[in-house]
Amino acid sequence: MITLVIGGSGSGKSEYAESLVMSLGQGRRIYIATMKPWDEECRRRIERHRQMRAKKQFETVECYRNLKELKLDIAGQPPVILLECLSNLVSNELFGLGEEGEAPCLEGTLAAEEILKGIGKLKEEVQHIVIVTNEVFSDGDSYSLETMAYRKVLGEINQKIAVISDEVIEVVAGIPIVMKKG
Repeated sequence: MITLVIGGSGSGKSEYAESLVMSLGQGRRIYIATMKPWDEECRRRIERHRQMRAKKQFETVECYRNLKELKLDIAGQPPVILLECLSNLVSNELFGLGEEGEAPCLEGTLAAEEILKGIGKLKEEVQHIVIVTNEVFSDGDSYSLETMAYRKVLGEINQKIAVISDEVIEVVAGIPIVMKKG
């Protein structure tokens, strides 16, 4: 089962997604973190979030790019996956991680295809995936061409994941609104 949780920045979507995963029972919970720690402040923030999730029995697995290559130890009962956040994953695929010798960045359509393959692979391996993503295009279009290209790819992936999702929930001001129940 796939649940897509979408919302604007600061909407409460991440907190909602975590509570949704916790409501699915006491089984194994894997949090796939896609945010690359760029500086010391970011590293502190990530560590604080990691400790908060550990208290909720989440195992954290970092995956900044190449989701389809992610190898999870899924022995025993299939876990519930929380993929947080698709927006970072798209950015990392399109623009890279700024690391020496890293694989080339992907062009928009190829990035979308690769991410969707990764989600498809996860869907075959686990019982439930909750995917968090940012809503795009509701705040106008006065952005650079590079940012507009990113938003286009993220919007395309959001739409394709919404189609294959069993549930789509938009979170607005902390309030979940069920868009698709299925």
